[in-house]
Amino acid sequence: MAMDFYSQISENKKMTYLLFGAFFILIGVLAFVMSVLLGGLNVYGFGYFTFFGILIIIFALISYYTCDSIVTMVSGAKVADPKVYKQLYNIVEELSIASGLPMPKVFIIEDSAINAFATGRDPNHAVICVTIGCLDRLTRDELQGVVAHELSHIRNYDIRTMTIATVLVGIAVLLSDLILRFTLFSSHSNSDSKDSKMFFVLIIVAVILAALTPLIANLIKLAVSRKREFMADASAVELTRNPLGLADALQKISEDKEPLEAANKATSHLYISDPLKNTKGLWLKSMFSTHPPIEERINALKGIKY
Repeated sequence: MAMDFYSQISENKKMTYLLFGAFFILIGVLAFVMSVLLGGLNVYGFGYFTFFGILIIIFALISYYTCDSIVTMVSGAKVADPKVYKQLYNIVEELSIASGLPMPKVFIIEDSAINAFATGRDPNHAVICVTIGCLDRLTRDELQGVVAHELSHIRNYDIRTMTIATVLVGIAVLLSDLILRFTLFSSHSNSDSKDSKMFFVLIIVAVILAALTPLIANLIKLAVSRKREFMADASAVELTRNPLGLADALQKISEDKEPLEAANKATSHLYISDPLKNTKGLWLKSMFSTHPPIEERINALKGIKY
């Protein structure tokens, strides 16, 4: 059944909250196992845990406040000249006014592949970047749909959401690693044969958690990323009132065989379409992709009522 864009935005917000809830449950389970291994409230244990927690927070804050400059530098993007790229600036300006957002900085990537991304910690520190392929191979309506999608990421605070998700992944992985290390340390220091079986079981549990936690945490993060893409598509229609503009752009992107040379695993989730197209099976591809299948996004756009 077709959904209007307000309903689709609402549904994707709910799913994002549920996925974050799964994150917190995972971290809660790991914290509980950690407390069992430490044998209760241990001052040294809490000091060790707090030290690494502070390091994670500092790293996250540095990444958060410098994400726009880091991403543009890594991607080889440069500031777009307003005189040379008049149409692009006009589209960004008119959609910024329509969305009530301040005008973001506009960058370009000298690459013939069709793609774009947005970054920045909030609307006042935002960047929109498009490839030369977007400018050369998309119509004005299609380019407008792409820009509206990226502006929607800014308006919906998706960069902030994904930064939080990344921090949660780091915390989960750190906890699982600490559980394994504390278990191995405790087993080596324990000489009581009565407790040897207990420690053997704990080692097995710790190894399983250490192996599965990074995988589970990253799957949750990728699921959050995919939901935010659907939400940005729906929000873009709210701005343009033209679902076919973005749908047609996505169709061209899906047919584009040009690889995006500047893309890497660290920044792939930012782009409007996954620039690291893989050849895995459909099930694995959907599980480990930063984006939902383009076919699903196109169908969802065509089903939106406005």
